[in-house]
Amino acid sequence: MSTLSDLLAEHTDLTGEAVDHLQRVVGEWQLLADLSFADLLLWVGTDDVDASPDAKILCVAQCRPTTAPTVFTEDMVGAVVSESQHPTVMDSLVTRDIVSSGSNTDSVPVRCGDHVIAILTRDANPTRQRTAGALEVAYRGCADDLCRMISEGTFPSPVERTDVNSSPRAGDGFIRVDTDGRVVYASPNALSAYHRMGLATDLSGTDLASVTRSLITDPFDSQEIADHIRASLSGSEGYRMEADARGATVLIRTLSLRPRGESVGAIVLVRDVTEVKRRDRALLSKDATIREIHHRVKNNLQTVAALLRLQSRRLENEEARVALSESVRRVTSIALVHEMLSMSVDEEIDLDEIVDRLVPIMLDVATVNPRVRVAREGKLGVFSAERATPLVMVLTELVQNAMEHGFDAGTAGVVRIQADRSARWLDVVIHDDGRGLPTGFSLEKSEGLGLQIVRTLVSVELGGSLGLHPSPRGGTDASLRVPLGRRSPRT
Repeated sequence: MSTLSDLLAEHTDLTGEAVDHLQRVVGEWQLLADLSFADLLLWVGTDDVDASPDAKILCVAQCRPTTAPTVFTEDMVGAVVSESQHPTVMDSLVTRDIVSSGSNTDSVPVRCGDHVIAILTRDANPTRQRTAGALEVAYRGCADDLCRMISEGTFPSPVERTDVNSSPRAGDGFIRVDTDGRVVYASPNALSAYHRMGLATDLSGTDLASVTRSLITDPFDSQEIADHIRASLSGSEGYRMEADARGATVLIRTLSLRPRGESVGAIVLVRDVTEVKRRDRALLSKDATIREIHHRVKNNLQTVAALLRLQSRRLENEEARVALSESVRRVTSIALVHEMLSMSVDEEIDLDEIVDRLVPIMLDVATVNPRVRVAREGKLGVFSAERATPLVMVLTELVQNAMEHGFDAGTAGVVRIQADRSARWLDVVIHDDGRGLPTGFSLEKSEGLGLQIVRTLVSVELGGSLGLHPSPRGGTDASLRVPLGRRSPRT
């Protein structure tokens, strides 16, 4: 089954920032589906040139509620919007605002910055004809506030702080507090979780921050959680934290509600994970073992690099010294990847951080013009471990090649790493403002070891393309394109 990233890469030209925002929306929308008692569908405009006029709006993701019967028993991902089934989608695209159709369906524009990048539809089951209870009223009120924030581009937040990798759901325990921090509604599961934490009374009408602080065992954790509950009332970013409370382990998440830029209170989700934590200890131990292996591999590679560096200093042959220095740089770049993996819990690497750490090392270990500096523009983004290693190798080889061969001795210059990431591609241009390529240069015929390594990694490991050509701005451009998702060939 195609993932959201695959579908966006195949059918749209959304920017990397827009794709990241849609990923955050999908990461949060189970909460919204449960609060809405409705199915959620995410629709985007497609750039398929051969599509019919009726195939311009495509469903790329779907979420069913756990609190109500689903409307769509079939998988809607890949479906084209129908005017009869979803007439509000087109209206929402045109008006750039929430559009409702009766009491069962509405469309919410997903805003990122100044642009509407998608439409989120909520479809409630029309067979649910009963009087809404207190829980449903509280859920729906919060869902409407969150939808308004989505249409304004203020939810989900890209900078929400988290000390844990999971989040409570609405069904785990839901609490709505007013602008003074007092509990307006607490679900039965939330009340049970607080009873497990040691609360002997009801929650309604209490100051939630004060009550929670009195129950958390660790005084520092208790004060921190209380502070974040209060901060959420003034619009601060949400916060997720795990804490111990008198023998129970709980996950607590705060979520500020600020539709139209005005605070209307906050949501606090709580989940009792005491039993789950006991079962997870074995998995955590295994994960720690994997990270320790990466740490030891990194140490071994650094030892190899140190030995090669020591050996190069004892050589009198300049060509041999340069070859060993290049080997030191290559081993060091792989060691940095393993160092990042030793600190990662999801086997993913932030390439920007690695490249920024590698640049000073390249300047240190290689014989280059000291007046040449390196600058990075744009974001390379996060990659899986299996793709990060060859990509880091390619980038360092291209930068090093520009530094060593792009400038005359003693000439000042700049090597720029210019990254542009979209839903489909990572495009990187390594630009130098040096003397340019030699006459008759051919990348395919180049016998340099560095460029041979680059060509192999780009074609075999990354499935990308590489070009080396004169820059219109003067100097040389090394253009790298790496696919980020599957794109069906057009006939």
